[in-house]
Amino acid sequence: MTTEWHIKGPQFTNCNCDYGCPCQFNAMPTSGRCYAIAAGRIEDGHYGDVSLEGLKWASILSWPGPIHEGQGSVQIIIDKNADEQQREALLAILSGADTEPGATHFNVFASTMTTLHDPLFMPIDIKVDVDGRTATVRVEGVIEAQGEPIRNPVTGAAHRAQISMPEGFEYVTAEIGSGKTTTTGAIPLTMDSTHAHWAVLNMNQSGVIR
Repeated sequence: MTTEWHIKGPQFTNCNCDYGCPCQFNAMPTSGRCYAIAAGRIEDGHYGDVSLEGLKWASILSWPGPIHEGQGSVQIIIDKNADEQQREALLAILSGADTEPGATHFNVFASTMTTLHDPLFMPIDIKVDVDGRTATVRVEGVIEAQGEPIRNPVTGAAHRAQISMPEGFEYVTAEIGSGKTTTTGAIPLTMDSTHAHWAVLNMNQSGVIR
């Protein structure tokens, strides 16, 4: 029987595609392959009777081609402050377990993975302002990431754009911006001035709550 769960809170994602990310429109990735980091903070959440409130998470993901062709690699990072039950609960959600097939991006991505690196349990420093399109994510020795608004190339003014996904498996509306990330360790990645998006995740085992 699937354990009932729910998480709500801000998420920041930076991938290697151009602004807007063709993957959001069922198109091929900008450079032929996909890689990304995502990180979030749970402001309200539970997994069965286990509270997830206040916990942070991050993941590093990489595919040799488009996501749907599979052969991906992933490493999940869980807040060091999580106790054993909370760790198991977050790993289940982030790895797509206890979820209706295709209902969340965690579940969809998990179906494309062939290499699952051991999870890390570390302090995660994350600051995410969805409306302001700013973010910083730091996991010492593993992830250094930041996000900011896209800038008008003439005036330097902050540009605002959104993607709406009425039937999406990740968010309803995402703010779009620019990201810069370096990761080291099991999945080393580098991104600079590439697609980033901010969204408030609000989902359960059946998908996005609209």
